[in-house]
Amino acid sequence: MGRQTSPSRSKDRFAVGIDYGTESGRTAVVRVSNGELLSSVIIPYRDGVIDERLPGGPKLEPDWALQNPRDYLLVVEKGVPKALKEAGVKPEQVIGLGTDFTASSPLPVKQDGTPLCFLPKLRKSPHAWVKLWKHHAAQPEADRINEIGQERNEEFVRIYGGKYSSEWFFSKLLQIANEAPAIYDATERFVESADWIVWQLTGEEKRSTCTAGYKAMWVKDKGFPSPDFFRALHPSLKNVIGTKVPEVYFPLGAQAGGLTAEWARETGLREGTPVSIGNVDAHVSVPACTVTEPGSLVMIMGTSICHILLGRERQLVEGMCGVVEDGVVPGLWGYEAGQSAVGDIFAWFFENGVHESVHREARRKKIPFTELLERQAALLRPGESGLLALDWWNGNRSVLVDAGLTGLLLGLRLATRPEEIYRALIEATAFGTRQIIEAFESRGVAVRNLVACGGLPEKNKLLMQIYADVTGREIKIAKQLLTCPALGSAMHGAVAAGSSVGGYDSIFEATRKMAQLQKNSYRPQKKNHEVYDRIFKEYQTLHDYFGRGANDVMKRLKALQAKQVSR
Repeated sequence: MGRQTSPSRSKDRFAVGIDYGTESGRTAVVRVSNGELLSSVIIPYRDGVIDERLPGGPKLEPDWALQNPRDYLLVVEKGVPKALKEAGVKPEQVIGLGTDFTASSPLPVKQDGTPLCFLPKLRKSPHAWVKLWKHHAAQPEADRINEIGQERNEEFVRIYGGKYSSEWFFSKLLQIANEAPAIYDATERFVESADWIVWQLTGEEKRSTCTAGYKAMWVKDKGFPSPDFFRALHPSLKNVIGTKVPEVYFPLGAQAGGLTAEWARETGLREGTPVSIGNVDAHVSVPACTVTEPGSLVMIMGTSICHILLGRERQLVEGMCGVVEDGVVPGLWGYEAGQSAVGDIFAWFFENGVHESVHREARRKKIPFTELLERQAALLRPGESGLLALDWWNGNRSVLVDAGLTGLLLGLRLATRPEEIYRALIEATAFGTRQIIEAFESRGVAVRNLVACGGLPEKNKLLMQIYADVTGREIKIAKQLLTCPALGSAMHGAVAAGSSVGGYDSIFEATRKMAQLQKNSYRPQKKNHEVYDRIFKEYQTLHDYFGRGANDVMKRLKALQAKQVSR
């Protein structure tokens, strides 16, 4: 006799997942019983990435990247009703809602959660807005944090692989204290966008252990560094913990609260619908890729790549973006690493480096020029172009943790073709991933295979094969590529709701029911891997020469550029 399905697990139960990306937010409606995607609605941010000039305000300096939190609210207002309508799902059928965000993307707010940039008198101050994850103007503050942290032998230095990043929470808060004391004083709470959106939806400020552990120096059972550490950074930060930053955090999958009456009216959902604790886009994707055990490195591949790996014990790995107990799933240590630019590098090349002859040939063949470039690049053998690149167009996140580094392309000749450059850029990003894998394995953290999701695996088969050939590992592909974070958020929404209403009591149970992989995978080709082994050694030589202080020409040129631009 087959297993009986209880009424609470009937197929008419659904969860909503909202994934906040770099350029837009995606709302997905998912069937709880099997993870089936019924609808997926994308709402672009009206102000996008604010990196040149504030809306109606001043010009920004280099390395700034801001966002408007009002765009985040519009994703809920417009995305949820549209997704429900497209799915044909009634409000009473939705048992839970989950969210995830790019991180670290914090903002200064008042005690009630009102963003400072919503206040007319502060709207033209850049420091009053969300500092997006790729805001790198806080590098001097990151340097100061690392200097003081190393002098004091603070534990956060070790759990972040030796360096705290300019992309993270306290670097950005310290920049406000240094450059805009009035904004710092007006900041009553400094909060990750991942936690802020949950606060808005539920009316309760309940922050995630995930964002705190990976971005804000918080350690389970220990909390934050001491007031003396923060005072050493800046006198104004002495009492930051407990005032602008709370001390209590909540685990992933927990219920943050119920949807407020106001947001119920805006979305069409029922008041009190359970909302899960906020999550990070990369971390929430791991169970959505079927991974809840050690050994599989999950790659969330898009404008950048986040690498997430699970382990049974803590190891201190160079260039980690953090190792957090229960940081991805309960009972395991979650390791994070990443590359600051991948898809962004290809986009740069498509916009700035592709000759008109390629466009003409693509028009003649009636295919996108990007497809033509991929076909042409696929005809090249490893090493045939004679080119080698360093993938630092947006700095290096792992393993060097240095936003001051820049890209490099070596081996150009008068005969070099666009498809050769394109393939070299793909290979560079694959070498960057291999560098991360080798850092993990050097500390005994095994990487047996890779699992990929995001926009790049769907768009580019050549890229995926090169990654398999460079790393020498099979790459499995998530079934829901583009919607993987939204699926993961919906899964956590189902866990927040619990089995009593048709959800699940753990993310492990939700993963078994709701997450799936595609049948196809990418396996390394032995001959190609052998050639890439040789090229990777050359990559490592350049990596260490330009990245570990032997020649700081990249930083000197960048400093000169900033000086000339500001004149």
